[in-house]
Amino acid sequence: MKLGCCLWFTGLPSSGKTTIAHALEKELRAAGRKVEVLDGDAIRANLSVGAGFSKEDRLAHIRRIAFVAKLLSRNEVITICSVISPYREMRDQARAEIPEFVEIHVKCPVEECIRRDVKGLYKKALAGEIKNMTGIQDPYEEPLAPELVVPSSEETVEASVARVVQRMTELGYVEPPQVYSEEEERIIEKRLGDLGYL
Repeated sequence: MKLGCCLWFTGLPSSGKTTIAHALEKELRAAGRKVEVLDGDAIRANLSVGAGFSKEDRLAHIRRIAFVAKLLSRNEVITICSVISPYREMRDQARAEIPEFVEIHVKCPVEECIRRDVKGLYKKALAGEIKNMTGIQDPYEEPLAPELVVPSSEETVEASVARVVQRMTELGYVEPPQVYSEEEERIIEKRLGDLGYL
């Protein structure tokens, strides 16, 4: 089993990237894995202070996230990046930088993202109060061949997390669940019974 990797969650603002990322983090930690979440907003507030939303600023922001993700993942940490990263060019650069890179497109129609938007950013962008809003004034270039598409508007967070874990299992980052034969289950039950646990 491969230990470190970078799960790069990309999608429109309010598509569910961060919600799924933190739910996945909780599940992987419970399984005893080393996990860190790099949230685009948190990185912007701490490592990309003063950066705007021009294409050049966005590229610099993504380069910082990719660099940190590379350091973490090569040290056997499952690194979950929750970043809009709207341009294919920037995601391709991150993929080239990080050896164990898994692109996950959190797909959600912009109408649903607007409905979910608790920060009111879409409303401000539609009113002209915010410029360069991805999905409104600026484009979002959907991935052409991601390792996984998560249709967040069509399923629960739990179902999305299960979908990601299944893909991680297929790629060798998570051990497949142990399956016992009926005979093995009987032996285990007997042993547990003999020990007084059943």
